[in-house]
Amino acid sequence: MSQPDAPQKLRRVLSLRDLIFYGIVAVTPSAPATIFGLAEVKSRGHVVVTILAAMVAMVLTAISYGRMAAVYPSAGSAYAYVSRGIHPYVGFFAGWAMLLDYVFIPLFCVIYGTLSLQRALPWLPFWLGALLFAGGITFVNLRGIRYTARANEVMLVFMFAVLISFIFLAVKYLVVRHGVAGLFSTQPFYNPATFSFRDISSATSFAALTYLGFDAVTTLAEDVHNPRRNVLLAAVITCVFTGLFGGLLVYLAHLAWPDYTTFSNVETAFIDVTGRVGGPWLFQSMAILLVVANIGAGMTSQVGAARLLFGMGRENVIPRSIFARLHPVRNTPWINILLLGILAFLGAQVLSYELTAELLNFGAFLGFMGVNLAVIWGFWLRPNPERRRNFLLDLLLPGAGFLFCSVIWIGLSQPAKIAGSIWLVVGFFVLLAHTKRFTEPMVMSDPAVYEKE
Repeated sequence: MSQPDAPQKLRRVLSLRDLIFYGIVAVTPSAPATIFGLAEVKSRGHVVVTILAAMVAMVLTAISYGRMAAVYPSAGSAYAYVSRGIHPYVGFFAGWAMLLDYVFIPLFCVIYGTLSLQRALPWLPFWLGALLFAGGITFVNLRGIRYTARANEVMLVFMFAVLISFIFLAVKYLVVRHGVAGLFSTQPFYNPATFSFRDISSATSFAALTYLGFDAVTTLAEDVHNPRRNVLLAAVITCVFTGLFGGLLVYLAHLAWPDYTTFSNVETAFIDVTGRVGGPWLFQSMAILLVVANIGAGMTSQVGAARLLFGMGRENVIPRSIFARLHPVRNTPWINILLLGILAFLGAQVLSYELTAELLNFGAFLGFMGVNLAVIWGFWLRPNPERRRNFLLDLLLPGAGFLFCSVIWIGLSQPAKIAGSIWLVVGFFVLLAHTKRFTEPMVMSDPAVYEKE
């Protein structure tokens, strides 16, 4: 006989393969194309190194996410892991930092999607493209329409078709002009004339944007078979795939266009490289790919951010009367979606592509640092009495992850640090008000919960 009052649980129907696929969709295989030009310039021709260096930090952090998912298989965010692993107040700041990431992803998608659209339609004014982009994804989300798994599969197939075409044509281009030897060079990894640890560190802080979204696999911890094993493996494999596949893309792009000082458009330089190796059809295909990728990412990230704001409003962390309202018919947090759409359009008019990307990384990497610390605190400093401590897993790996993420975070530009610090100060006053000057416990929504509703 059924028990109607029993708590509802999601069925564990997903395999490791499903989880890896989801992670790759969340990160998108085209992500390296969005950072190629500026990372190449900032690193003075060492974009491959920045991708691989960021991969090390992300793999270590992915291991920490997996360790926390094994202990808290129903949670899926930096806020939840840091709150339970260290302290709710510390978790609040991890969650508040990640909120900056959530809110700015739609803005970044509008900016970069519009820049890509302008390459296909050069006559289009930026403001009009941004209006179409922000207005389009906002309109669709207000209607309550969401991408299905089938739509993600179609989009991923299209992306891989274009990117694999680029790889094939880039190899052909290099062999025709330089022979087989033209495919092999150490300069993308080390050019003594331009190599600088400081420049590469700064560029890595920007290139790390490639990996944002890998932690989405932890939001499916309640849906996957054997989450203690599969969440960790999926997160790590997603990061390794992104780093190696992305590294190959930018390696070939560097060889095909070795002089980064001649980029006509730094932000969309990868599109120009595709035009050089594949002609006009590949140029247009890559521009369309990046537009489609940013439409999909913009829609899903706007929904995620709107739900997080709804959850915070429902618990009165932010004004409930504004942020916790649902549309009476479509059951969507329509005010939040509308506000995020307006923010994306207005922000695109005043913020640069580079600053927006670094603000994303400001919030994300503070959250990543918090998760690594939560592993150290929960597994090494305050271990379960029934479990023996493991120096490698409980201290060395998360410590290295924290260190790498810290170096990347420190390498962010001063404007990003100033703007991000202002955001943290605002968060402090929100925390102060919500806890009545630290006299009441902190409760803040876990975004993974609302993504499953």
